[in-house]
Amino acid sequence: MTEKSFDDLPPGDAHLREERLSAEDIYHGIFLNMKRDQVSLPDGKQAVREYLTHPGAVAILAILDDGRVLMERQYRYPIAKACLEIPAGKLDPKEDHLVCAQRELAEETGYSASKWSFIRRIHPVISYSTEFIDIYLAEGLVSGKSHLDEEEFLDVFAAPLEQLLEWVEQGEITDVKTTIAAYWLDRYRRGLVSPKPIG
Repeated sequence: MTEKSFDDLPPGDAHLREERLSAEDIYHGIFLNMKRDQVSLPDGKQAVREYLTHPGAVAILAILDDGRVLMERQYRYPIAKACLEIPAGKLDPKEDHLVCAQRELAEETGYSASKWSFIRRIHPVISYSTEFIDIYLAEGLVSGKSHLDEEEFLDVFAAPLEQLLEWVEQGEITDVKTTIAAYWLDRYRRGLVSPKPIG
């Protein structure tokens, strides 16, 4: 049997949509909220959908003048592991996304950047969260003093792209935003993709 191609699919997504019938707030946390909705399925049956609402976040692919990538090592409690990641942070209410990226880079690493570009938006956990992460490219870095939050502890270091790709392939880097950023940077350096300049 030959599978269809994308062009063979029905136009639009109306035949896939689920419509909310009722909504229930299960839990309100510091910034995560848990919801349970009753939905109508495309075939007319009903189902329950539980999911987290998230304010959204930014991540920064910051490139030093020597080409190395600015990285962090931070302990992530839910998986009980110190993870290798690019700088990132959640949006404050009504905060401009670029302003958030600039703030997070400065707070976590002490660096500021003279050139900013937008790479792309990702949805890291589409099955149970509204979270999105906007990834930015930061270049023309100038070092300064970091200002970590009281409950924030991390190591800042730099690594060449080749090392990042090796860590991804070895399973040392499992963080989705960092994995996507590393592969994007590899394609960027080969002239296959371009970021969207800002300003």
